[in-house]
Amino acid sequence: MLRPDPNIGESQPIIRQLDDAAINRIAAGEVVERPASAVKELVENSLDAGARRIEVAIANGGKTLIRVTDDGCGIAGTDLPLALSRHATSKIDGSDLLDIHTFGFRGEALPSLGAVGRLNITSRVAGQDAASISVEGGKMSPVKPAALSGGTIVELRDLFYATPARLKFMRSDRAESQAIGDVIKRLAMAEPFVGFTLRDVSNGGEGRVSFRADAETGDLFDALHGRLARIIGTEFAENALRIDTSREGLHLTGYAALPTYSRGSSVAQYLFVNGRPVKDKLLVGALRAAYFDFLSRDRHPAAALFIECDPHLVDVNVHPAKSEVRFRDPGMARGLIVSGLRHALAEAGHRASSTVAGATLGAFRPEAPGGTARVYQMDRPSFGARAAAYAAQAPMPEQGFSELSDAFSARVEPTPFEEYPSADSAQTDQPATALPLGAARAQVHENYIVAQTEDGMVIVDQHAAHERLVYEKLKRQMADNGVPAQALLIPEIVELSENDAAKILSVSDELSRFGLTLEAFGGAAVAVRETPAILGEVNARKMVLDILDELDDQGESLLVQARIEAILSRVACHGSIRSGRRMQADEMNALLREMEATPHSGQCNHGRPTYVELKLSDIEKLFGRT
Repeated sequence: MLRPDPNIGESQPIIRQLDDAAINRIAAGEVVERPASAVKELVENSLDAGARRIEVAIANGGKTLIRVTDDGCGIAGTDLPLALSRHATSKIDGSDLLDIHTFGFRGEALPSLGAVGRLNITSRVAGQDAASISVEGGKMSPVKPAALSGGTIVELRDLFYATPARLKFMRSDRAESQAIGDVIKRLAMAEPFVGFTLRDVSNGGEGRVSFRADAETGDLFDALHGRLARIIGTEFAENALRIDTSREGLHLTGYAALPTYSRGSSVAQYLFVNGRPVKDKLLVGALRAAYFDFLSRDRHPAAALFIECDPHLVDVNVHPAKSEVRFRDPGMARGLIVSGLRHALAEAGHRASSTVAGATLGAFRPEAPGGTARVYQMDRPSFGARAAAYAAQAPMPEQGFSELSDAFSARVEPTPFEEYPSADSAQTDQPATALPLGAARAQVHENYIVAQTEDGMVIVDQHAAHERLVYEKLKRQMADNGVPAQALLIPEIVELSENDAAKILSVSDELSRFGLTLEAFGGAAVAVRETPAILGEVNARKMVLDILDELDDQGESLLVQARIEAILSRVACHGSIRSGRRMQADEMNALLREMEATPHSGQCNHGRPTYVELKLSDIEKLFGRT
């Protein structure tokens, strides 16, 4: 210990009632951690007031000025002093603390801000005169008349001036400004029909607009899609899958990106419960579990998910900043996210991210030593002209081209008329080039299949694609037949603490599905009776401890499943078409058709794309055509 005596003191301590100023400063320490926390509380008040336009102005990262202007319902002049009193709110009546339909409900934000900064509120209710009130360091001034057309303006200056020690813990102006921007963006996602503007007025005047999102129109999904494109980016919106599913009172909506559009960190994961942005371990774990089979451990999915439910099914009053929630049935919420996302990913089939094609095109460098490449205006030949050209340029059998046979791995000669799928295909009424992955035209470097579609071309990594197909077959077989378990001749006894023993036994049913059978062995000991046969010899004690670490860290454990599927992945790798193997035309086309019919075939077992699609219009641009 740094101090010789950490206790209160030797004499009998006296219990004192703290004054309101001290109480408010203590409350501010919980509610207002940094300028971004103050912005969050004020903007949420504006949204609760029904605002359709909200403008936030900050200076020096919000340390010297935060001003929030809205067009909400306003506060009556007679209510302004009460609004600055602790635990005074218009959002609940106190009879049911679970029936919460608003962002705020505690009535602590405004008095807390007034206790640590210089706060001024100017507001006007329709049909009444505007009024203003100020509070500095907890000292309130009388209500004064003011000039305002409608809505409310809340201005907070010199945050933490009354508690200067807190200023030492503030980060740079740039870091605080970025945190404020993140708060605004999350709230803007939750309210796509509300317009948001963020200005930096550090240098005076109108300042610089650092973020702007105009109110969206249309139905909820169209509005949300437009808002996400504005905030996360158009690439996310183009590669996101629509999510809309329900289960026993919980409704999940939003957008989740394809596995091939993954990120290096979890920065693009946005979760909301009843419109409230949250950072909840349960929900983050469910999102991770949904993509578990499609991404390597160093990649993270991108998603914006919204759970709507009856307020009585979730408790939002479990965290000072309301950033965590507690569901009455956590398993139901987790299962809804996992099943909803996996269903959407399965429906996406072989689809891969469009950013893969963009990156491929970006790798091309047209030669233009004299500047911009010249643009040629050329008409695209018709189907008949192409067929005639194919026939005229086809080599005669007696001519022979044996000297060119080593220039390519394999080639499928184009015919005057597009080839059709085999007779047993369900799509015999359309040419192969009309199918999503087109008709195989060639194989290059004994590894890449080049296919032609109606409006472009597809390049397929034959090994990665077939590895995914084999892997999906193995998983289906495991799901149908179960995971074989091998019984230990002598069960291994693992000594644990009582809490750890209870924790791992609570998930024993789930672990047994993957061949790991655990039983209580008296006291705090656990007996490992069976292990997954596919894993071979297993250090049972280490596996149990690793599972416990995952349960502590993430609230769930995917360790056994991960090890089993890693084995299946290796089996699929060795059982798939190898790089360097020449393929015939029917083999290549059969692989393309199987990819189209198999879910998740657009990415390999590590989340990398199995094919790249290039549109003809983009290819023509590379050659200066229009």
